Amino acid sequence: MEPNEPMEPARREAPAAVHAEGIVKRFGPTVALDGVRLTVRPGESHALVGRNGAGKSTMVSVLTGLHRPDAGQVSFGGEPAPAFGDTTAWQSKIACVYQKSMVVPDLTVAENLFLNNYGLDRSGTGGRFIGWRGLRQRARDLLAGYGVEVDPNVRAKDLPVEQRQFVEIARALSFGARLIILDEPTAQLDARGIQRLFDKLRELQSQGVAFLFISHHLQEVYELCTAVTVYRDARHVLTAPVAELSKADLVSAMTGESASAAAAWHAAGAVAPGPETEPVLRTEGLALDGEFEPLDLAVRPGEVLGVAGAAASGATALGEVLVGMRRATSGQVAMHGRTVKPGSVPHALDAGIGYIPEDRHLQGLVADRSVAENATLTVTDQLGPWGTVLPSRTREFARSMIESLDIKTQGPEQPVSGLSGGNQQKVVVARALARGPSALVALRPTAGVDVKSKDSLLGVVRRVADEGSAAVIISDELDDLRVCDRVLALFHGRVVASFGSGWTDRELVAAMEGVGERE
Repeated sequence: MEPNEPMEPARREAPAAVHAEGIVKRFGPTVALDGVRLTVRPGESHALVGRNGAGKSTMVSVLTGLHRPDAGQVSFGGEPAPAFGDTTAWQSKIACVYQKSMVVPDLTVAENLFLNNYGLDRSGTGGRFIGWRGLRQRARDLLAGYGVEVDPNVRAKDLPVEQRQFVEIARALSFGARLIILDEPTAQLDARGIQRLFDKLRELQSQGVAFLFISHHLQEVYELCTAVTVYRDARHVLTAPVAELSKADLVSAMTGESASAAAAWHAAGAVAPGPETEPVLRTEGLALDGEFEPLDLAVRPGEVLGVAGAAASGATALGEVLVGMRRATSGQVAMHGRTVKPGSVPHALDAGIGYIPEDRHLQGLVADRSVAENATLTVTDQLGPWGTVLPSRTREFARSMIESLDIKTQGPEQPVSGLSGGNQQKVVVARALARGPSALVALRPTAGVDVKSKDSLLGVVRRVADEGSAAVIISDELDDLRVCDRVLALFHGRVVASFGSGWTDRELVAAMEGVGERE
């Protein structure tokens, strides 16, 4: 450069979509966040990971204005966060798409998009009355602007899960938010739905939208995100580019433990049951029209059978038929050779079938009830004489389950809604085990829980089998299926492959997606 040549001005980096520094949040004596930080750049997909109880949910509440931090600062685009309590101002900065959909199921897409903002006359520009034609056209324009192909006249409950998520994202962007928090967005999606969601997120990133991605599925972090922040025990552990962090190092950061070999699920010296052993659970010609074709299963004492299948495979329907939640079109379920009354949950329970449902929020828990009440729902007939329920006996029973499953709680009387996701799931498992089932049927048992809780829950399933019962795990999560002695792959209601314990990720995923068959 010549002495008199003007210097090129330094390039200024765009301010962060969100920057949080020194955030502290206490709930009574509990420190939920201890001086943590987080920075997400415009157009970035940034993962926030950590075990249950690490502080992720509390941080989301602070970022969305639901909780005021006791210390620290939050800024959006270089400007201080709005005043806490100013909901409209916060919506213009940030929005959250939760694992549990927040759309109103009986309203149309258009009505959900402009909920509490219907002020349109017939011209679609404003007035005292709602101009439905204008509302629908405005919805079409909004959805088209973000490339979301959804009919605004369809009721939200009739949309696939990922399209409901697209609607929530579009609604958030319509308020001006350029940062979207995705809290376990893939928990209820099959592989194709996940891919469609990720494609849409990448498209929106190219328009400058930033995403904070919260997930327990580390493979998705590596597939979607460019940066990751780890919290552990309410503290910030690290922030790093995803490409520079191995999966082993990421798990170590989350758990505080050094990387180790894969968990040894099978007890030392355990012997797989032979074909001559009488099955605990058997199906013969079991079928449900529109869901799965006639199916013969035999699950023996000491065995964990895996059924691998995506959302449209019929696997979930199979699990619901086994436990009596749905009535089969044909065929039968038998326990120890005795036919189980079809479509009857009480009869399935009496026959010795325990059930871990797919969605703990909808089917697994009564949120406003205590840990003790939830854990003992299936054994109320055993908690007092002549059909009464004695609180003391309920608490005693619950304490034994809390100790057995290592449920982190303040006691049996704590509302189950106050537990972390992993501990809530353990309560669901406690309820399933309360009657000492001979066969345990688990649908996606580790959905929405952290790595450590996942190992613990799968270890419980393995222990049930090793103690002489049978277990069936129905899931599309590969980690869930590693605990199994054998795995059947379902595709469009038909068994397309059967694997022993030595399957590879590639061949099992190929079978679930219908691109590889092995009998």
